[in-house]
Amino acid sequence: MRGFLIRWIINALALAVAAWLLKGIVVGSYTSLIVAALVIGLLNAFVRPVVLLLTLPLNILTLGLFTFVVNGAMILLAGDVVRGFEVTGFFSAVFGSIIMGGVSFFLNLFISDNGRIENMLMITGKRRG
Repeated sequence: MRGFLIRWIINALALAVAAWLLKGIVVGSYTSLIVAALVIGLLNAFVRPVVLLLTLPLNILTLGLFTFVVNGAMILLAGDVVRGFEVTGFFSAVFGSIIMGGVSFFLNLFISDNGRIENMLMITGKRRG
């Protein structure tokens, strides 16, 4: 449970960075930021796998680049559902998903599977001494 909460906070921070960098993503309040991060996480957990399966031939044809379109669609859908979270265009959603993916990847490097914060030396496999 602790790991879930930490990753939820990381996704909210990643969404905040995307909203800060892009004019097309607007977050009205901290509450809408937290709710939008939760909705995006739920959409990625339940809807995204089905959409990726249905678009598998197109994804193979584009060598996986169509996944960016699917990720952007999940952010657009969250913008339609969450009050106070607005996404103005498709390209804003796609670039927002790229930014969110990069930021959350970087921050998740420091989090273990059980939600404990790890230092960089443990991640790289180097030992102190």
